[in-house]
Amino acid sequence: MCLITPPSAFLLDERVFMSLGILKVGAVLERAGFTVEVLDLSGVSNFEEVARLHAKNSDAKIFGITSTTPQLPSARKIAESIKSVRDDARLILGGPHVTLTSVARKNEVKRGIQSRAHEAMVVLEKHFDVLVAGDGEEAILRAVVENPPKLIDADDPNSDLFLRAGNLETYPFPARHLIDVDSYKYKIDGERALSLIAQLGCPFPCGFCGGRLSPSFRRARIRSAENVIAEMVHLHKEYGVKGMMLYDDELNVNQGMLPLMCGIQDVQSELGVSWRLRGFVKSQLLTDEQAKAMYDAGFRWILVGFESGSPCILKNMNKRATREENTRCMEIARRHGLKVKALLSIGHPGESGETIRATEDWLLKVAPDDFDVSIITTYPGTPYYDFALPHSSKPGIWVYTSNGDNLYSVDVDFSTEAEYYKGKPDGGYKSFVYTDYLTRDELVAMRDSLERNVRHILNIPYNTSSLAIRYEHSMGQTGPLPSNILRQSAGVLIKKAL
Repeated sequence: MCLITPPSAFLLDERVFMSLGILKVGAVLERAGFTVEVLDLSGVSNFEEVARLHAKNSDAKIFGITSTTPQLPSARKIAESIKSVRDDARLILGGPHVTLTSVARKNEVKRGIQSRAHEAMVVLEKHFDVLVAGDGEEAILRAVVENPPKLIDADDPNSDLFLRAGNLETYPFPARHLIDVDSYKYKIDGERALSLIAQLGCPFPCGFCGGRLSPSFRRARIRSAENVIAEMVHLHKEYGVKGMMLYDDELNVNQGMLPLMCGIQDVQSELGVSWRLRGFVKSQLLTDEQAKAMYDAGFRWILVGFESGSPCILKNMNKRATREENTRCMEIARRHGLKVKALLSIGHPGESGETIRATEDWLLKVAPDDFDVSIITTYPGTPYYDFALPHSSKPGIWVYTSNGDNLYSVDVDFSTEAEYYKGKPDGGYKSFVYTDYLTRDELVAMRDSLERNVRHILNIPYNTSSLAIRYEHSMGQTGPLPSNILRQSAGVLIKKAL
């Protein structure tokens, strides 16, 4: 079986964090006795050619592709490339996009309508042989049998395919050995770092966030502290890293966070290392005790989705955090030596020039160490998408209303359009939403102005991008790669493991 990670052209640098979900699936398949190879196309510019070439020469009969919504256009092209040379190939699509589109369609059925989520699922059914919604670890074993169903729904807590907190420790760690780990470059305070996921799901109901109706995304499922620490030790011993990014939704929704921090602190003493860690927290939940424990465990950076400096926008997006709580979070982090990357977004219901200026003023007041500001997108699986209604007089426009304020979104074919997600700073953004107060172009202009002004005043440099890899099949590689590669394709590490 061949598992495929599509490129993510919307990212400034695609070789930062590897896709762990598909590597978890790979580990489960290996344990079940399957021969597994991974085609990692992250950052590969001519990915269609590479997918076609690899499929033509591969012994795999089943190709499993993971995809977020912004990756879907690439995933669709990969599927078409494989089918162009392999009529016998079975194409499986899993990951966040199919999960969120599936739950959006369930919501339509519940509301007695058949609308754009239904149409989006029809597109997926056309291009892929099997769709996997929800957790993939158990579902993949249903997808590889003879004559599988078109949709395997693991996004149902009543299903035996749904992962439960009590048995997360029974699954192997992600099969990182199936990709070129050294090609991923990320550092935390100068230490090379890899990523891991300690828990699944976030229980908060933010209107812009994907999966608020999806149990897989909404239910917090926590791994034991012992299991998380064992993976950290594995990463340190196997790859020599002391830096780690805990890529959970919000670390401090875990009621066992403090014992986890203490355990991480203890094991660094046992190993004689100094961890350099980074992770996400929920602003209104952060306490002095948590912040101190995080710093003592090795955290030097936290990322916080503050989203807005406008009280009315925080209310309209159902953030469940106030501007005062967000400011308090910044003060707590600073007291305990934690650097903060503030994550902001604009384009929510009721967004105006005044509310964007309030966000800019708040950023300048609290002075984070870094920040990111994007224009929101109404993804399938977000309340902004799932509960929007067709505009009464404008075809192709959808309206979501919160507290009397409207958000208008342009209908998007997610299988072909990816420019709605995120652009390069200062001139690369596009908006597919607008409000009663700001047009699409005005949102982009105000976003760019906000970022320029805040970076200039706070002296925060822009993040730089990396060039995409181009695989030169005449040489079989992209440049210097490890000499122990078992088989090269796509300029990335392709390994077969039994």
